[in-house]
Amino acid sequence: MSDWSLSRLLTGLHNDIQQRLQEARECFAHPTTKGDASERVWVELLDKYLPKRYQAATAHVVDSDGSFSDQIDVVVFDRQYSPFIFTKEGQLIIPAESVYAVFEAKQTMNAELVRYARKKVASVRRLHRTSLPIPHAGGTYPAKPLIPILGGVLTFESEWSPPLGNALDAVLREDPADDRLQLGCVAAHGTFSFNKDTGGYSYEQDCKPATAFLFNLISRLQFSGTVPMIDVQAYGRWLKQ
Repeated sequence: MSDWSLSRLLTGLHNDIQQRLQEARECFAHPTTKGDASERVWVELLDKYLPKRYQAATAHVVDSDGSFSDQIDVVVFDRQYSPFIFTKEGQLIIPAESVYAVFEAKQTMNAELVRYARKKVASVRRLHRTSLPIPHAGGTYPAKPLIPILGGVLTFESEWSPPLGNALDAVLREDPADDRLQLGCVAAHGTFSFNKDTGGYSYEQDCKPATAFLFNLISRLQFSGTVPMIDVQAYGRWLKQ
């Protein structure tokens, strides 16, 4: 009989993320350094465990109209079909069509952070995205509908007591519009996710949160399909500016 245990493997994955976030909290005094370390923990988790068609990074997002998002702590984007990703002085710039999900990553969850994360998510969702018809051997498929961009927040702990209670639910439900958050993970406490069928949020505690969040994200990405075929020439017109 094998000595391997799937339960222990999944627990170990969560424990590693929680420990690294806690070490960032304890070892770095400067808030910016602490925040950068937290971002790297989440980016490395997603880059390591998401299927290779996806990539995770801290980045800005740009559209073919020349508009830019705010800087996003964690962007999950396509690397299989994206024709270009810009790098300038260490800063990554990703075309809006390539984006699957965006997350704000900080040490602590509170109302201010949730509202800030919603603004960051909205700065990506409001960007223009192109979608071209797809040629194939027998003709052309119609342009693919744009996939919804997932938004969320990732932290080590929560300032609320209980950490995933009515206070969090109230701020998540404020003025639902193009800035709604679908997913969140508080590594020390649990996860939340939005259910579009019920229009409400569900909360899970004592669930190996980092691992549960990863599985939830992968599941949602599976159902979102592939990003649309980008109109490269729409970006190319900026060569004449």
